[in-house]
Amino acid sequence: MPPPSAVTASASAAASSFVRSLPPPNLSVQTTLRPSLSLKRSAGCHSRRVVARASASGAAAETVFFDGGAHFGDLAANLVLGLTLLWLPLTLASVTRALFLRYRFTSRRVTVISGLSGEDRTDFPYSSVREVVVVPRFIGEWGDIVITLKDGTKVDLRSVPRFREVADYCRKMAAAEGALGAR
Repeated sequence: MPPPSAVTASASAAASSFVRSLPPPNLSVQTTLRPSLSLKRSAGCHSRRVVARASASGAAAETVFFDGGAHFGDLAANLVLGLTLLWLPLTLASVTRALFLRYRFTSRRVTVISGLSGEDRTDFPYSSVREVVVVPRFIGEWGDIVITLKDGTKVDLRSVPRFREVADYCRKMAAAEGALGAR
C-alpha cells in the first residue's frame, strides 16, 4: 500500500484535472459540434474546442459563433446602482441573468439555456427568424437582441456582449436560409 501522502497527492492531481475552471467565452475561437449524445473535451488544457462524436456518419459540423452569458458590465452597473433601494429589483434580475443564463449562436440555430441547472433550453433554427432588432444599453457596451420568429413569438436576449456583431451574424444566417424578412 502506498504511503498516505502519495495517495493524497494523486487524488489531488486527479481532482485538479477533473475540476478545472473554464476560460471566459471568446468570440474569436471557433468550436465545432456535431449532433451526438457524447461530448468529449480535447486534451489541451487551454483548448476551447469541444468535439462531439457524430451519431450519424454523414452529419455536417455545427460551428459555434458565440457562447456566453450576460455582459459583466450589466452586473457591475446594476450592483453599484443596487445600493439604492429603488434599483434593488433590477439588481436582482441582473444577478439572476449573470448566474443562470447562457446564449449560444451556432451555424444552425440559436440556443438560450436558463434555469438553476440549465434545464430550461430553447432552440430555434435560423429558418424560423423573421426579424432581428438590437437595443443598445450603457453607451453601446452591451445590448439586447430581440428576435421575432415567423409565428410571431419574440425572443428577448438581454445584456448580450458584442451584440451588434452577434445580431449581424444572426441576420446573415437567417438571410442565407431565406428566412429574414419573409412574412
